[in-house]
Amino acid sequence: MRVTRRGVLGGLLASGATPLLADAPLTSIRPAPRAADLFKRAVISAQALVEQARLGGEVGFAVADMRTGTILESRAPALGLAPASTAKTMTSLYALDALGIDHRFETRLVATGPVTAGRLEGDLILAGGGDPTLDTDALADMAMQLKQVGLREISGRFLVADGALPLLRDIDADQPDHVGYNPAVGGLNLNFNRVHFEWRREAGKYRVTMDARSDRYRPEVTMAQMRVIDRTLPVYTYADDDGRDAWTVARGALGTGGARWLPVRRPALYAGEVFQTFARAQGIALNGDVGRTDSFAGTTLVRHNSAALPEILRDMLRYSTNLTAEVVGMTASVRRGGPVSGLAESAARMNAWLADRGLAPGAAFVDHSGLSGTSRMSAGDMAQAMVAAGQGGILRGLLRTYPMENRPETPVQAKTGTLNFVSALTGFVASPGNTDLAFAIFCADSPRRAAVPLTDRESPPGGAAWTRRARTLQWALLERWSTLYTA
Repeated sequence: MRVTRRGVLGGLLASGATPLLADAPLTSIRPAPRAADLFKRAVISAQALVEQARLGGEVGFAVADMRTGTILESRAPALGLAPASTAKTMTSLYALDALGIDHRFETRLVATGPVTAGRLEGDLILAGGGDPTLDTDALADMAMQLKQVGLREISGRFLVADGALPLLRDIDADQPDHVGYNPAVGGLNLNFNRVHFEWRREAGKYRVTMDARSDRYRPEVTMAQMRVIDRTLPVYTYADDDGRDAWTVARGALGTGGARWLPVRRPALYAGEVFQTFARAQGIALNGDVGRTDSFAGTTLVRHNSAALPEILRDMLRYSTNLTAEVVGMTASVRRGGPVSGLAESAARMNAWLADRGLAPGAAFVDHSGLSGTSRMSAGDMAQAMVAAGQGGILRGLLRTYPMENRPETPVQAKTGTLNFVSALTGFVASPGNTDLAFAIFCADSPRRAAVPLTDRESPPGGAAWTRRARTLQWALLERWSTLYTA
């Protein structure tokens, strides 16, 4: 006979046996409702996230309530670490305060004598006002405008004036010579002070060009020259050859062809040579070598104005252009206190301003871009500065917006910063409710960074993997804070 569950239950009930109903529980056996904050209790701790990242070195962070400035969570908030390119947020605040939102950089063509029947009786000066965004297209337009005012020839010399800012060979002397993010800085800049190097193998030999290319033009230059040398390493060498940038490149590193931007060490000469090419194309004779002058005196024939400062800063923060940061920072320092000798003096003025305003009393910057690994700022100072900057200021709108993968309703507006074994992130978390957050996260393995030899500093072994882990940690912390404090 087949025994079934229904049959067994029926037999038990028919016989009067009720073992299943005896001693019924006094409370419901249904699951108790979950606590309202159960999902918050399940969020992994910040300490566990840091341990999982396996970064070594130091991790400092702070997250604050935007309304009150209250620090909600922190780790080593007073520890000074390298801020890398997040320093550009402080430079932006400094420049906006000193220069104002309407500031535009001006580049001029100045005549030192009268223009009669198309002839200038005197010198023509390309006078820089520090514009960090001046490009090849702008110089071409200025040459066309010079023709439109009737100039055809000059009796004197063609000169460049770059004294609006001190001329610096590079931003950080501890970087390799050939990296394009470490160019010279001066009062007359072009194409972020980078020259385009291109090579192509033809019939067993290499054809190389050095030019100031843009979308519209490709004027070749002679002030930067390249020689292909039969070697494997080093890939590049640089030397000052009688006032010109002399480069060599290892034949074994070139392959069949390619291109890259190299830094320019004499930006005024670079801009002058490119303008001279465009002037000649317009039928304006600017013969002889490009000279230099400290004088800006004369009659302005042509003006070129940059975009307004907020637009320049937006692009600087988005693309992390070091040249722009150094130029706007030094220009702000000059406006506030007169000429500066270099980046260290200018950065010291910014440090004093940050302290005077109560934004970051412990900041110790040595430049305005964050390229130097010796600058220091604490995560606590940065978070509090971001609170102040985000309350009615324009900085927040200049930052890039990033979606948060697991919480798309809380986008992040932030600035990243990366050096070898240094990774930083600062900005704002938007809340669907009332609690927006300001934050700063600094990760740095200083001993490991210091051990990287100069030859490996463009891409050190293990550097990319370390940076990925640091970024994973930063976004995990943002997910945590978004869940805990904005939900």
